Amino acid sequence: MTLSPGEEPENPSQPSTITDIGDPGMDRGRTTKDEYTYIADGYSLFRRTIFIVTVCSSMFTNQLGLCNSLTTLEIIGDSFGVTDPGKLSWTISGYGLTLGTFVLIGGRFGDEFGNKAIFIIGMGWLALTSMMAGASVYSSYPIYILARVLQGLGPALTVPNALAIMGKCFSSGPRNMGFAWFAASAPVGAMAGLLFGPLFAMAWWPWIYWSQALGVAFLFVLSFVAIPNVPTEVEEKKRPTIRETLDRLDVFGGASGVVALVLFNFAWNQSLVTTWDEPYVYACLILSVLFMVAFFYVEIRVARYPILPVAILTSDIAFVFACTAAGWSTFGIWLFYVIRTCLNVGGQTPIQLAAWLSPILITGIGTALVVGKIITKVPASFIMLFAMICYLITSLLMALRPVESIYWTYFFFGTIIATFAMDSSLPAATIIFSSAVPRQYQGMGSSVIMTIVVYSISLGLGFAGTIELQINNGGKTPADLLHGYRGTLWFSVGLTAFGTILAIFFLLKDYRQRNPRKYEEGEISASIGA
Repeated sequence: MTLSPGEEPENPSQPSTITDIGDPGMDRGRTTKDEYTYIADGYSLFRRTIFIVTVCSSMFTNQLGLCNSLTTLEIIGDSFGVTDPGKLSWTISGYGLTLGTFVLIGGRFGDEFGNKAIFIIGMGWLALTSMMAGASVYSSYPIYILARVLQGLGPALTVPNALAIMGKCFSSGPRNMGFAWFAASAPVGAMAGLLFGPLFAMAWWPWIYWSQALGVAFLFVLSFVAIPNVPTEVEEKKRPTIRETLDRLDVFGGASGVVALVLFNFAWNQSLVTTWDEPYVYACLILSVLFMVAFFYVEIRVARYPILPVAILTSDIAFVFACTAAGWSTFGIWLFYVIRTCLNVGGQTPIQLAAWLSPILITGIGTALVVGKIITKVPASFIMLFAMICYLITSLLMALRPVESIYWTYFFFGTIIATFAMDSSLPAATIIFSSAVPRQYQGMGSSVIMTIVVYSISLGLGFAGTIELQINNGGKTPADLLHGYRGTLWFSVGLTAFGTILAIFFLLKDYRQRNPRKYEEGEISASIGA
């Protein structure tokens, strides 16, 4: 008999005997429900470490793929004869476009076909497209951008399924720390990208991606051994028909949603290259709205298994979405334009920037692990407010930072505070989402939040780039460049101020729900005093 997570055996007095074949780290003949459901709880320390490292490698490679190109944009562009900032920005936004668009789809595929299988496919895809990105040096810049766009599909498959694997293999206590290590792997991956990207570029920039391909290929092989088989959401009693599978995948809803997100993001980012004078840019924007209307119609009226059920769109979820989008859009703008300011105006080198950003390695890991410990003791709404305040402070520091200032002032403290924001907002958003939606939608929580996170980064860069091009007078002088960069950083200040206000309202709302009697007594006292 096979039990899904959380399902009780029919006869608790006669539990099923469990045998884990081929795993020396597991005891044989275990009989308790938790040991069967949460298979990784019984792993030896060595086996558990390998498992966690393999699963967390999805977030590591995701951030590596984003940051290994941040400080080398101009080097790569020069090899193709491309210097237009709008075209260069596609190196980052193209990667984020597919990642943000397909994360939710990747999670649904894992539910239907197995999280381990989709995780492995994602790693294999990322290895192949990384090789393609390096090999594009022999072709053209559009082929390179195509490779970067295709690269984003790899993490879109691995990240949501890594979270699902962690949730299905660990019980609540170890799971929280597993998620903390997952979050901690993000700054490690970012730091690796910021360091090794320019180091490999000093030899020949294609090695940025070829080295990534070799590392991911190793993880692809390791995943077969390190990750156990976990049950799918589909009932195993009978094999579903093709029609049932298509219904569960929500093909029409998924397709219309993907097209809407791609067209909307493409319009804003392509406008940096061609400006809004081109009719096809407007056409893409209008079509994206029409496809989004079609998506919601399918989800509400047609889909039997909607990929984004309307039941989850509550006021609490709206707060989560808005705060998460504001915060992570700001992160993308902050990271991209602070680096551009240092490289193109301040005169810093890519290696020097890697050293300047190195504190994220320590503070990022530390913050993630602390949040993993306190997340069940401190209200998630408070942690979200803390994260938004940190985003706001970081944005202000970087918008006000004089180019000639020394490292240990604005830049150092801005970098430290930014890691507090990133590694506290993501778990807080996941917790709030899980508390606000019905039980049957718990599994999609991490996928939805990750969709908001990565799509917001890409879209935020599109908005910021439009602002930059409108105010930088063509970017012909360092002063013009700096004026455009500062405009985008002040835009990020506005975004985080909006997110902070929303987080304050949400904290008050959450307090009222947690303490209804105290709130009512306070209102009565106030009315009497009046």
